[in-house]
Amino acid sequence: MSDYAKDAWRKYLIQLQAHPLRTKAITAGVLAGCSDAIAQKIAGVKKIQFRRLFLLMLYGLCYGGPFAHYFHKLMDALFKGKKDNTTVAKKVLLEQLTSSPWNNFLFMSYYGLVVEGRPWKLVKQKVGKDFSTIQLTAWKFWPIVGWINYQYVPLQFRVLFGSFIASCWSIFLNLKARSAVIKNA
Repeated sequence: MSDYAKDAWRKYLIQLQAHPLRTKAITAGVLAGCSDAIAQKIAGVKKIQFRRLFLLMLYGLCYGGPFAHYFHKLMDALFKGKKDNTTVAKKVLLEQLTSSPWNNFLFMSYYGLVVEGRPWKLVKQKVGKDFSTIQLTAWKFWPIVGWINYQYVPLQFRVLFGSFIASCWSIFLNLKARSAVIKNA
């Protein structure tokens, strides 16, 4: 690792220790913005839509990072930090039955209402049409991520790990959530 990368990592760790919630929120916001830029390019958008990118960064900053921070603290408290296979399986199951559907529903709703500015009636139709497919796909992907996160990643790095993986997942969600009407914007 280069000296610049080592120094940046050291500074990140200091901020994570001193200001965990703020650091995780900013990290989630930055990664949400990066994933949106990638999703826009994959979708063939000619010029990056900075308003959309900003709104998705705001989502990561104000919701994604803070939610994950408190969710992992709660899970660790509920299961008293245990990492045996049975406990990890319970954590993954609980996460997949509670936060996974909620997060996917909220993202799709936010995207339609805020990012695209569509009326609730149209957003509700889009969510009704696509939610089950997205959630079933999530249940194929996220339990593996959850298992790795709960089994091997220390508590203070779980949001970072999850946010990084979520940035990849967000590309998929972003492409699924957007309406066909704005593809060539």
